[in-house]
Amino acid sequence: MDEDGLPIVGSGIDLTKVPAIQQKRTVAFLNQFVVHTVQFLNRFSTVCEEKLSALSLRIQQIETTLNILDAKQNNKHEEALQKTEIVTENMRTVAKDPRYARYLKMVQVGVPVMAIRNKMISEGLNPDLLETPDAPVPAWGDDGNAEDSSDSESSFSD
Repeated sequence: MDEDGLPIVGSGIDLTKVPAIQQKRTVAFLNQFVVHTVQFLNRFSTVCEEKLSALSLRIQQIETTLNILDAKQNNKHEEALQKTEIVTENMRTVAKDPRYARYLKMVQVGVPVMAIRNKMISEGLNPDLLETPDAPVPAWGDDGNAEDSSDSESSFSD
């Protein structure tokens, strides 16, 4: 015995004289350990599967929401494009304006461009618009010539 009164277990004991542990008792302890471990792992697996299932459902909901938002954005974009197309269809271009269309036809036929430009200037039209037939037509009073507008202003100021 040691100073606390506990028996000293050590090399002084002959283990051959100590009785063996009952095998049935050892097997029962091992079986209990295995059963409890398997139950724990089964519960852990079930909880993990439930959480993964809930997470998968949440991801599907988010994907659905994103698809809906994307579809709405695409619809708005398409509507904006359609409105732009309608505006451009309604907008009169140089090629559609009868004042400029005949000069564009002359260019296609092969009339010298300088002659066409001179004719347009004499009629008060902007000859630079021959190069941009898809541009919007300037208003009747605004043909794009700054020189003409300054001349008209100066004539009124006298």
